[in-house]
Amino acid sequence: MLRPRYPLETERLLLRPFATGDLEELHAYQSLPEVARFLYWEPRTVEESRVFLQQKMAATALEKEGDWLVLAVEQRATGALIGEVNLQWRSQQHRQGEIGYIFNPAYHGRGFATEAAGMVLRLGFELMDLHRVCGRLDGRNEASARVLERLGMRREAHLVENEFVKGEWCDEVVYAMLRREWDALRDPG
Repeated sequence: MLRPRYPLETERLLLRPFATGDLEELHAYQSLPEVARFLYWEPRTVEESRVFLQQKMAATALEKEGDWLVLAVEQRATGALIGEVNLQWRSQQHRQGEIGYIFNPAYHGRGFATEAAGMVLRLGFELMDLHRVCGRLDGRNEASARVLERLGMRREAHLVENEFVKGEWCDEVVYAMLRREWDALRDPG
């Protein structure tokens, strides 16, 4: 079980639960075709973003297998909502989790996704005592793969045309990290 004390702070970011006032900034990136391109959903209307915001607001703790922790990522310097990160408790028995993230393209290329996802890995390994955390992505999403690689995750699988998404067969790439690999990155000595 994981119920973090909020906000979680990194050097440049605050990670916190989503709030009703986040709708405009959430919709600003959820409505963009380039954001939805490698995801299972199409660009969202304001009403669709409102529905998903309610779901995100409820995802503030991991209480049972299958739950998602979904956190708003706020830039500390400006207070702007720049994206989201999440952690799913995939298996209690096997101590497995999965991370994910979505960021407003206006904030790409500055290391924010890596910084926020690193905090989520810390939650998974150090507070949840997970054995393994994975990240899955569309095989064409090279920017997302670079984030996982910068985190120290290793590419484990490339599944060729394993999902039919938005009218086409898509490859899926799986990255993962074990707890001992996480510990080694934190204490290289």
